Amino acid sequence: MSGLNRSLGLYDVVSLVIGTIVGADIYIAASFGAGLLGPFAVFAWLIAGVMAIVIALCFAECSSLVPEVGGPYAYARRAFGNFTGFIAGWSLLIAEWSSIAVFPLAFVAYLEFFIPHMPQDYQILIKFLFVLFLTSINYYGVRQAGKANDILTILKVAPIIIFTIAGIAYFILKPALLIANFTPIAPLGFSGLGSAIVLIFWAYVGFELVTVPSDEIIDSKKTIPLAIGIGMGVIALFYVITNFVILGLVPWMQLSLSTAPLSLAGYTLVGAIGAGFLSIGALLSISGSDEAGILSAARIPYAMAADGLLPRMFAKVHPKYETPYVSLIIQGIVTFLLAVLGTISQLIILSVFTLLFCYLLTCVSVFPLRKKYNTGGFKLPWIVPVLGVIVAIYIMSQCAPNQILIGGILIILGIPVYAIFAPRTEIKTARRELRQGEDYVSQTIERDEIFLAKFIKQVRELIIRTRRRFG
Repeated sequence: MSGLNRSLGLYDVVSLVIGTIVGADIYIAASFGAGLLGPFAVFAWLIAGVMAIVIALCFAECSSLVPEVGGPYAYARRAFGNFTGFIAGWSLLIAEWSSIAVFPLAFVAYLEFFIPHMPQDYQILIKFLFVLFLTSINYYGVRQAGKANDILTILKVAPIIIFTIAGIAYFILKPALLIANFTPIAPLGFSGLGSAIVLIFWAYVGFELVTVPSDEIIDSKKTIPLAIGIGMGVIALFYVITNFVILGLVPWMQLSLSTAPLSLAGYTLVGAIGAGFLSIGALLSISGSDEAGILSAARIPYAMAADGLLPRMFAKVHPKYETPYVSLIIQGIVTFLLAVLGTISQLIILSVFTLLFCYLLTCVSVFPLRKKYNTGGFKLPWIVPVLGVIVAIYIMSQCAPNQILIGGILIILGIPVYAIFAPRTEIKTARRELRQGEDYVSQTIERDEIFLAKFIKQVRELIIRTRRRFG
């Protein structure tokens, strides 16, 4: 039994899906595909969305079969054993801690729209306060974190929805701009499709974290699959429409050079007011994504420590707030240091490959989990997990060589960590069980000896009495 409190309903989990995924990604990634595909990038968003939904559905089935805290770590461990589970959890932990460290950097970057030329000391202070505030929300309870995420999800999505509606209305009034910016549809050809999908896929990642706090979700077997299906469908539609509007408003060559594509599109639409409005949306979006990521990522070391694969302090639950407070505190310190020492591109490189490796292990885990836990719950057609494996391998193969190298080294570094903790735990457990067995045997022998001595004594007394009586 987990010591965590079940208090997240369907609406909270759908918000968690959207809140975890829709964040700084859409404010940055909208320009990625433009430089590789031109206006055809909108189709890359659709393709990447379908790929993400396939893998997310594999996560949904795994969560219905193994409704345990830990997500991918729990699935791989149940399917293939402790070592594979540890490697899955380790790769996910690297990916998520690196990912949530991106958001303090992105927050400062967008804040500079309002406070230009910010001194370095101020930037560090803002990063610290940003991490401290969002970690504190999660520290004081999952219900507070879930409700905060609900609010932040609404606030951060609203500016983009308003922008998208305004953009569509603008196209109705001035269709010539839309036609001009989408002609030709593929000026650069299709050779950059694979690279574009890798970059765009980054905007869809995060669904794996929704399955991590399953011990805190009401009726998780039904809630998680439904929430992932609803959330991912909404996100894919949202991304495609938003990027259609952006590419329709801004020429693809100009868009490919921008680091703030939504602000640029907002400026094209209604001038400085639009740029400022979407910059505020970016700040809210970044906050919401990091809050949701902090909520879920802290449960990964909690679950691994509970199984003896990391120091036990990570498994401590606050007696009052019922949150993994030690995991949250350590996570906050690590992500703050990464945000101070690293750059956005470096942290994304740390995250991409390790996440894809974790996705691959989860998709492969579907089949053995079906055999072990055939509960008659949520079940996908067999082709879906097969496609999930193919998708994960394809996207991994499209990563740059340096991403593959760095990600591989970081995953391999998990092996000595496992060697330090897991064998000791297993040996201690084995010794404890052996001692318990030896104690049981010795106690049994002792009881048998006492019983036998009493029996022999009673027989002797019976013989003596018989002799005296008939003697």
